[in-house]
Amino acid sequence: MPNDPDGAVTWAEAVAAAAKRLAAAGVASPRVDAELLAAHVSGLRRARLLVADGPDAARRAEFDALVARRATREPLQHLTGSAAFRYGELAVGPGVFVPRPETELLVDWALAHLPEGGTVIDACSGSGAVAYSIATERPDARVWAVEVDPDAFEWLESNLEGTGAVPVLADAVASGTLAELDGQVDLVTANPPYVPFEIEVAPEVDFDPSGAVYAAEAGLAVIQPLAVRAANWLRPGGWFGFEHDDTHGTVAPEILRVSGFTDAEDHDDLAGRPRFATGRLGLLP
Repeated sequence: MPNDPDGAVTWAEAVAAAAKRLAAAGVASPRVDAELLAAHVSGLRRARLLVADGPDAARRAEFDALVARRATREPLQHLTGSAAFRYGELAVGPGVFVPRPETELLVDWALAHLPEGGTVIDACSGSGAVAYSIATERPDARVWAVEVDPDAFEWLESNLEGTGAVPVLADAVASGTLAELDGQVDLVTANPPYVPFEIEVAPEVDFDPSGAVYAAEAGLAVIQPLAVRAANWLRPGGWFGFEHDDTHGTVAPEILRVSGFTDAEDHDDLAGRPRFATGRLGLLP
């Protein structure tokens, strides 16, 4: 990193050098990541880094160590301990899937289809990102968040504390899970494991729990039984929305149709890739 004869650097110089290193490592947003790491270590706002005094030796060493880890493609969120999602910050780290910005589109759809005072089940909840957003943005709703992995569940419980959402350690596709709510739910959301095993993913994904990312049967092993379970949870006319791999743009709505849903359609993300499918449980005759 650039320095003066005494070895001191400004935060601006440290960030510039870090961004160059991260770019060489293939990080998609090297400057932003470098600034966020510097802000995390210094406690300063990103805008202040340009004019702030340089770090002392301890903070510089901490920053350099985090940059080195990010250069191995360890997720930025693991290094800072939090992930921004909509209007909140979620605690994340090893053992839980880091929520992606694309999932915010599923939340937008869910909020638009949630009746006043509605009941929601967020299946395969992971960090609780979707459940947290619905519970905090719609405090009139009753929200349950279901997660089967004990490690991820610890993060889920922490993130949902004080939101009113109820964390449930259980397999979302099991027939007994929240069976007491069968036929009473207005909305089911899910970001299940859906990546086919043969798909090549970004290096950062290797740090996510594999069980939260990959699924057998071309990525549909969880989605198919989950559609059946959602149909049992929902009241007639209730809605189900779930994320899927971008290779599932045609099959995902078809799974909804054969599971008893109408108005099945697929939705693109901001990059124009198939991202999530939605359907409405058929009304009783």
